Amino acid sequence: MRRYGKDTDEEDVRVRPGRKGSRPRTRIRPKHEDAAEGFVLTVDRGRITCLVEDRRVTAMKARELGRKGVAVGDRVDIVGDLSGDKDTLARIVRVRERSSVLRRTADDDDPYERVVVANADQLAIVTALADPEPRPRLIDRCLVAAYDAGLEPLLILTKSDLAPAEPLLETYAPLGIRYVVTRRDELEGAAAEEVRERLAGRITACVGHSGVGKTTLVNALVPEYARATGDVNAVTGRGRHTTTSALALPLPGDIGGWVIDTPGVRSFGLHHVDPSRVIHAFPDLEPGTEECPRACSHDEPDCALDAWVAAGHAEPARLNSLRRLLATRERREGD
Repeated sequence: MRRYGKDTDEEDVRVRPGRKGSRPRTRIRPKHEDAAEGFVLTVDRGRITCLVEDRRVTAMKARELGRKGVAVGDRVDIVGDLSGDKDTLARIVRVRERSSVLRRTADDDDPYERVVVANADQLAIVTALADPEPRPRLIDRCLVAAYDAGLEPLLILTKSDLAPAEPLLETYAPLGIRYVVTRRDELEGAAAEEVRERLAGRITACVGHSGVGKTTLVNALVPEYARATGDVNAVTGRGRHTTTSALALPLPGDIGGWVIDTPGVRSFGLHHVDPSRVIHAFPDLEPGTEECPRACSHDEPDCALDAWVAAGHAEPARLNSLRRLLATRERREGD
């Protein structure tokens, strides 16, 4: 039904403003010049715990961040209620430039990248020598991800009271990776102190599959933040997930540094890795790639690295290790 006749004028028509009012929209966003700097400790279901000075502040992403993710280890700009009191909520308005990003995919066919940790400079690959058995393929994949992200790897072998460490160490000796061997009965003393020295002054992400003693090790390093641990299934030989989200913990004392405990992984996809970046971790081999054909996989008949090694510029074992790591992207972890 028409409410007005044929000859209505403009004064007869009622114009209702929209629900958001008549204020014109703008693309100009506030600069938040008074924002405080925070360090992301953990991310859990949309709530982000940040360290602001000496206070733990719960925050959420501001709308202007859009789809940009926030990861443990990020340095962010944060506004709002920064008191850290219960039931308060601040907003993260900016994520500062990252110095490094450790990523993984669910498997090699999954294009979706998951950021594990940001701004770390060391990757501690924790593996048990027994109960459960070591998984060299997973270690190789973690090494490739570390080299791709520009992190220095550190191999931490646990449960040496159950099996010797030498056979596994021989496999990785040509890579020159630093390592620490620990026993379960020494974690409260000398072993924890040796690991703590390797982590001093650095931001270290700890990765490993479930049941290797990763969280037990972190609890020994930072006793005041004891996290739940689980046992290895006697039937499957696999650990049970007890760590459900990554958590950054400050190392005690004056040594400084952070250790980031991450959930146990059963796969470490490398879909995101560019094989050409892995060669940067082999400075003795990298100059030899200048004569390689374009898009060389470094494991083909025309690869110039064979002649480079034959000329004595690098050890054959180093080339074999490089090719083994590059081949991990083509193999499944269980192969």
